Amino acid sequence: MRSLKIILFALLVIGCAPIRVSYDYDKTVQFDHYKTYNYYSDINTGLSELDTKRLLNAIDTKMTTKGFSLSDTPDFFIDIKSSEYREAQRSSVGVGMGGGGRHVGGGISIGIPVGQTHVNRQIIIDFVDENKKQLFWQAVSESNYNPNAIPGEREERLNAIVEKVLMEYPPKQ
Repeated sequence: MRSLKIILFALLVIGCAPIRVSYDYDKTVQFDHYKTYNYYSDINTGLSELDTKRLLNAIDTKMTTKGFSLSDTPDFFIDIKSSEYREAQRSSVGVGMGGGGRHVGGGISIGIPVGQTHVNRQIIIDFVDENKKQLFWQAVSESNYNPNAIPGEREERLNAIVEKVLMEYPPKQ
């Protein structure tokens, strides 16, 4: 019962927090020539070691379902970078005081932030053809991030990000 509650909560969090993804690609590339992939050996994702492992597992699973395979001699390499940032506070309450009279005036105003700031994460996934030394596809995802999430929630969130990112790969030409 407890695990059911956790799963429902994770789905609620994932459902309420949008994942925004933008894509870019080289229109001259023949995407059907790419069947195998691998990751750069010196990849530095900017994520924790455990989150990196979760993300790579999610990518491997999705790429396999799309018909791609991991290889030691790949057609292309995948590079991943991420960063975290705090969303600017949007809501505040203004409190003011003032006075006036004959020849006397003055005022004070204070803005008090309402609510919490949100932490967002941007993940950039690049597909690079090392033989041609060129980037041929890129996806940039932005979504809310909870640094205190439990491992199951982190995994679900990363799976949802990968699902949305790779939904448009290969692009329809």
